[in-house]
Amino acid sequence: MPRIDKYRGKMADELSKMSVSETLPMLTSRARRALSRVASSKSIKVKKFMKKVAGMKDKAKVVRTQVREAVIIPEWLGRTFAVHNGKEWKNVHVSVDKLGYRLGDFAHTTGRVLHSGPGVGATRGSKFIPLK
Repeated sequence: MPRIDKYRGKMADELSKMSVSETLPMLTSRARRALSRVASSKSIKVKKFMKKVAGMKDKAKVVRTQVREAVIIPEWLGRTFAVHNGKEWKNVHVSVDKLGYRLGDFAHTTGRVLHSGPGVGATRGSKFIPLK
């Protein structure tokens, strides 16, 4: 049986037709608060970015942005954003399961560090081990 993508009981096509004010009750309190701050023009950067994305007709075009704190809304379903992580641009494809999160949650700023094991000379005890 194929997996059906739903968000709080709504299908993706239903969600994409809904406005931001209609989807606010379905989002988490953190996302609602962030979007209400955008509406009251406290965050000019996010408001300007949301207006830019709303004006774009072509969904296939990748939108480059440094606005990591923008909350993902249903109007952006199917879009791809290139989010800057401080070093490079990470592509974030918006799907139903990413609604309510922020763009920066999917473009990590720190990488995983893998240290190698201790070698010759790494400890005081291995200082006197002959190499041959």
